Amino acid sequence: MTWGETLAVLAAGLGSGIVVSTVGVASLISFPVLLAIGLPPVVANASNTVGLAPAGLSGSFGYREELREHPRVTLAVLGTCSIGAVAGAALLLTMPPGVFEAVVPWLILLACLAVGGQPLLARWLDRQRDDSPDKVLTPATAAWSTLTGVYAGYFGAGAGVMMIAVMAIGLDLDLRLATALKTLSILVCSVVAGIVFVVAGELDWHVIGLLWSGGVVGGYVGARVGRRLPETLLRVLVVISGVVAFVSLV
Repeated sequence: MTWGETLAVLAAGLGSGIVVSTVGVASLISFPVLLAIGLPPVVANASNTVGLAPAGLSGSFGYREELREHPRVTLAVLGTCSIGAVAGAALLLTMPPGVFEAVVPWLILLACLAVGGQPLLARWLDRQRDDSPDKVLTPATAAWSTLTGVYAGYFGAGAGVMMIAVMAIGLDLDLRLATALKTLSILVCSVVAGIVFVVAGELDWHVIGLLWSGGVVGGYVGARVGRRLPETLLRVLVVISGVVAFVSLV
């Protein structure tokens, strides 16, 4: 790996860490970079998943006050996302690599659409929510949370946006709390799926170390400072990068 590639991956880790705690589509920042430096898609995806774990950890720490507000929901997210992530990681490792290479451009495009439509979703959710203090995951919400975990374990880009929708619609949580739970779900899925990949998959530990180095800083920065960033510009850049990745992969 050249110095330029090393710096690119390190910067991708930092940017992904910030996005983990804000928009929630970190893989659209880091995954295309890993492909650009020559990693095979499945190896890049598995390494990216493991590499994003510290960003989710530092981001969740930054949102620790929000996560304490609904401890039962927090525990439910931990459980459902863990189960889903195992299933998603198993799908990635057991299906032929060609399947993942065929579907990943469309998964990236789906994530781009989710990011682009997030402002409309946020405004709609803000009108629909209530402030009831007692929140419990319904069976339907738990099922959708598990499915989001499956998607995160398999690929992950856009999973954060999906989790925000699940938490905000299913529990009428405001976006601050939904974003905190989304960040926690990314941590859980990265750790659980990462364990599967460490045991049974192929990883590039050099890349993972660089993503860790950038992500642990970016995740905390995203939780504490990300709310002040020009979110519209960030969203536009994420969508553009995703569309470029889609066009280059189809």
